[in-house]
Amino acid sequence: MTGLPIYQALRDIKLTTVRKAISDACYNRSVLQTFGWYAFDLALYLGLMWGVFSSDAWWAKLLFGFGAGCAVAFMFVWAHDAAHGALFKSDWTAEILGTVFMLPSLNPYRLWCHGHNRVHHGFTSFTPVDWIWRPLRPQEYAALPWYRKLIYRLERWPYTCALHYVLKVWWPGMVIYRPDAKSRERLGYSIHQVLTAGFAVALSLVAWHWGGGLLGVIAGVLIPFVVFNYFIALFVFLHHTHPEVPFFDHRSEWSNTIGQVYCSVTWRCSRLSELLIHNIMIHVPHHVDPRIPFYRLKSAYADLRRDYGEYIHEYRFRWRTVRDIFRRCQLYDFDSKTWYSFREAAALTA
Repeated sequence: MTGLPIYQALRDIKLTTVRKAISDACYNRSVLQTFGWYAFDLALYLGLMWGVFSSDAWWAKLLFGFGAGCAVAFMFVWAHDAAHGALFKSDWTAEILGTVFMLPSLNPYRLWCHGHNRVHHGFTSFTPVDWIWRPLRPQEYAALPWYRKLIYRLERWPYTCALHYVLKVWWPGMVIYRPDAKSRERLGYSIHQVLTAGFAVALSLVAWHWGGGLLGVIAGVLIPFVVFNYFIALFVFLHHTHPEVPFFDHRSEWSNTIGQVYCSVTWRCSRLSELLIHNIMIHVPHHVDPRIPFYRLKSAYADLRRDYGEYIHEYRFRWRTVRDIFRRCQLYDFDSKTWYSFREAAALTA
């Protein structure tokens, strides 16, 4: 293995072998924790939305709307676990409760499951299939028209990264997505698209009528949507982007184990933050086996660190670290596995 990247040692290790490091207790479902967090997230969202509708001051409405957006993100993580089969044996139970919790984010449950479970988890960091946060080569970026360069730059700026999820995932992958006419899931996708659109219209009408007109719609619908998109775009970027984490465009270089173990990053936050976001930043065990409930991820992570710690990337969540990653990981050379900033790439292409 001399001279090869360290992650190549994972090529001949099957993901099922890695999963054997995780103790059986990490798969135990807890009804109390599953429904306890469901009730907490729902109560938090409804309470903050009540603040939007009942407040008279414009600044209070906007503040409550921001808080509601955070609650939407918490609810989405719960629904995300349900979609992976981590919380319930019954797919119908998971879909019904998960759909309810994804509606405030305006994400159709079944379409999100298709893109996330099959594409992202099935081919993590293999960019011909998993396009999420795929970086451009310096030459590709240089060939873009000015407006597409601007959009790409905004996507890779830590304060406007929500654009990536809206433009690359939500709109093309859910709102206007049309499956093949022969797809057996075509009807289900359409039902969830209509259901989500109906919820968006109904919520907007309620916010307009009882929340103060346009200000109510901004505070009760638009701001939560923007806040949620910011959270999910930032989190997914940090889950799989770092100067030490590669992306692949050739199948011969990539394996499922490399993608799930080496190309997934864990970020440790405060205890309160990890509780509220349901441990989603403890990301390596989730990618090794998505069936692990979010309240068992810390234990599973300890098991994986014991046996595969040399292949795991872990960092403390600090804003200066986040800004540094966005600054350094802007363009990518897939051949040399090298990250460039826009400035470095400009000098290279010149």
